[in-house]
Amino acid sequence: MLVTAQAVRYRAHGGPEVLTLDEIPLPQPGPGQVRVAVRAAGVNGIDWKIRQGFMGAAIDGPQGTGIEVAGTIDALGQGVEGWRLGQPVFGQVASGAAATHAIADASALTAKPDDLSYEEAAALPVAVETARRTLLELGLEQGQTLLIHAVAGGVGLAAAQLALARGAKVIGTASERHHAYLRGLGIHPVTYGEGLAERLPKPIDLVLDASGRGELELSVELTGDPDKVITIASRDAGEFGVRFSSGGTKGAVPIENVRLPIAEVFPLERTADAQRRSADGHFLGKIVINTEGSLPR
Repeated sequence: MLVTAQAVRYRAHGGPEVLTLDEIPLPQPGPGQVRVAVRAAGVNGIDWKIRQGFMGAAIDGPQGTGIEVAGTIDALGQGVEGWRLGQPVFGQVASGAAATHAIADASALTAKPDDLSYEEAAALPVAVETARRTLLELGLEQGQTLLIHAVAGGVGLAAAQLALARGAKVIGTASERHHAYLRGLGIHPVTYGEGLAERLPKPIDLVLDASGRGELELSVELTGDPDKVITIASRDAGEFGVRFSSGGTKGAVPIENVRLPIAEVFPLERTADAQRRSADGHFLGKIVINTEGSLPR
């Protein structure tokens, strides 16, 4: 009988080198929780920001990393209904997705569709939740034009797909090498950098900033109203009267036919490299960790 799991953990804030792959006691689900045999885990900026200490969380013992998970239900906690052992699921966890086994609230999981791989499913929860939340806060309506800074990232691509499905026009800043892919989705791509204001088609009704490259002042000028701009990446939002959106619901994610490309896949033992690559940026879609090689046979 399986009694141990593997988990990527750290004991001090720092760079990717503080991460270690540890053997730990097999985690047990509490009431309302399930244990997931992890097949894939998404990598997000929040992972390495917490690891580096940017989020202000104190360390009290070994800490897991990763909040997006996809796999199969491996154990049911007390009172859990509606799920069965072996069922493919995906969703968010409080921490510890980069592991062979993770504990999740049953209410935070979604059944994985057959047409999604585990890697594709693990890429969705944070991006889709953030995209849905910010578009709701912006009050996006059919026929409006939405500008997304860093549209080629996970949140940008999710927001663009949701906005297009709702009848909006989407303009997005991105590296030129991603433009062909973006046009295929129906997005009008524009290269970011110097002279951006002249390259952007106008008018622009709303702006979602997912880049943090210092484009808030221009965004306010384009819309004429800071209430029509929202950022998930710029901590100086208040300087321009712009809303900073963070920390949405951890409930189950309705995926609404959103699909994200997988930029690169790393095995569990290379989680440090995966987070390093995530911090480097400039990729299309999401970075994912595949745990298949670490799971017991």
